[in-house]
Amino acid sequence: MNIKNKKLFILLKEIFIKHKLNSQHAEISAKALINAEIVGAYGHGLSRLKMYCDRIKKKVINPNPKIKIKKISQSISHIDADNSIGFVAADIAIKKAIENAKKTGIGLVAVKNSGHYGLSGYYAEQAVKKNLITMIYTNAPPAIAPHGASKSLFGTNPICFGTPTNSKVPFIFDSSISMINRGKIRFASKNNQKLPVGVALDKFGKSTTDANKALKGVQLPIAGFRGSGLAWMVDILSGVLTGGNHSGRVKDPFEDFTGPQNIGHLFITFKTNLFVKDYNKRIKDNIKRVKRLPKVKGIKEIMYPGQNKYKRYKMNFKKEIKISKIIKKELEILKY
Repeated sequence: MNIKNKKLFILLKEIFIKHKLNSQHAEISAKALINAEIVGAYGHGLSRLKMYCDRIKKKVINPNPKIKIKKISQSISHIDADNSIGFVAADIAIKKAIENAKKTGIGLVAVKNSGHYGLSGYYAEQAVKKNLITMIYTNAPPAIAPHGASKSLFGTNPICFGTPTNSKVPFIFDSSISMINRGKIRFASKNNQKLPVGVALDKFGKSTTDANKALKGVQLPIAGFRGSGLAWMVDILSGVLTGGNHSGRVKDPFEDFTGPQNIGHLFITFKTNLFVKDYNKRIKDNIKRVKRLPKVKGIKEIMYPGQNKYKRYKMNFKKEIKISKIIKKELEILKY
């Protein structure tokens, strides 16, 4: 089944409103899910819709949050998201970070009592479009074992960086610290697909390509102990610092309905001209020098982070979104 973006947006908005979100929050959530589908991040798209709705039904996502923004300084804000759906908390936070940066040169916004917000790069793009550099961190449920441990504790804790490039294609680096993000494993599980070799272990510590066994086991970090260290860093920045849950306390959104996730996020934005007046010229030169390097066999162009995603977005934006039988069934159930 294929469906046009506009029709899908209306459907998703209706589903979120049915689950007690107000019209504005429903629109924010629907747009984020559709963006994930368009850029090909299916593990963060429609495959998660039922989970969000289930958590609202179980009263561990608050559909009518009283979100509080505490002003710490002209540059710094602290947001209590009141267990809102993560899309809404993140949307408010990145807009506040942008606003603060435009006023003072830098915006620092911490969020607590939030939930899973989808793709970090989606929010980074908003800042980059305003000619700001951004760094975004968020923690997640246990999936990665700290180096030397046999039990998972850290989430796949993505690291995101974005900058204007003096062209229409932004530089957006958005990566989990695991070999594969958890959304892809859940997507594979839902669609009976195998995982690549070397991305996960089962609960007995043996390498597995079975997505269901991987979900009950341990995901492998990038670069061994370095990846584990990065996961720890993100847990500190987005959990310890913000007032959010940390050190393994973030609840699994699909399986643990005993309470809200209380995920923490950290948004940092700043102007490109804080130290130099010719940033646009310098970033253009930086990218050009990298792209002119000799290429290995089979590579036509050296790409910077964000280029492939931009191409996918442009290519898929006007196309219909493909809906699997499983997702179609879920949409029908959630609608009625």
